[in-house]
Amino acid sequence: MTTRAEESMHQNIEAAETYGGYLDLDRLLGAQHPRSGEHDEMLFIVIHQASELWIKLLLHELAALRADIRAGQLAPSLKIFARIGRVQMQLIQSWDVLSTLTPHDYGRLRPYLGPSSGFQSHQYRLLEFLLGNKDAGLIEVHRSHPDRFALLGEALATPSLYDETLQLLARRGIAVPAERLARDWREPYRAHEGVEAAWLEVYRDVQTHWDLYDLAEKLVDVEDRFQQWRFRHLKTVARIIGMKGGTGGSSGVPFLARALDLSFFPELWSLRTKL
Repeated sequence: MTTRAEESMHQNIEAAETYGGYLDLDRLLGAQHPRSGEHDEMLFIVIHQASELWIKLLLHELAALRADIRAGQLAPSLKIFARIGRVQMQLIQSWDVLSTLTPHDYGRLRPYLGPSSGFQSHQYRLLEFLLGNKDAGLIEVHRSHPDRFALLGEALATPSLYDETLQLLARRGIAVPAERLARDWREPYRAHEGVEAAWLEVYRDVQTHWDLYDLAEKLVDVEDRFQQWRFRHLKTVARIIGMKGGTGGSSGVPFLARALDLSFFPELWSLRTKL
């Protein structure tokens, strides 16, 4: 039994009006260029390209979230947080697919990757900057691409999601240390006891500060899933290449392990011990 087209369905349409035209599928599906001739290289390319698309959406949503927080409009953020969570789960689960690549399979295609590495992803760097892990040295790899370099420089100098959250707390009358409200946004955020005390005020009076409390817990969700993504990355790399160095010159697993010690919103974790 076959499904026939309905009479009302459009048959005569210009290419720009089709599904493929709207999504620019010719370019999208033509962007995979395996070099090794190995069957598994298509998997490797598609997983990383798809991840870049999900990161693009994540950046789009997080930028909107930051704007809502800056405007003090927390109600619309509920929808955005829900979508961010779903996108993050897609990124986490992508490692399950890539982990079907065996050490033997990867070894046959690795020479064709050259020095390329996910470390060089400018979108990933934008994501870390937006969440608060600032490091001016990490944009140097993009200096040969002026547009990317300028975009990263702008992101580096823009308050992070957490910076905007602390500004909101202060506007709501919560005592946030002045040095955390007016600082060089290009510098990485450092945990501060005064910020922890500010959050403890929120957490100890949830009824009065419900929306701020809810915002804090949703930020914890974002970081939790981000760490799951990092951990799945580490375990996938360990499974495929063991303790060998990464293609981009990193130490591989040890480099990824150090990232697990980084926190975007440190006081939201440390305060739990004092509740």
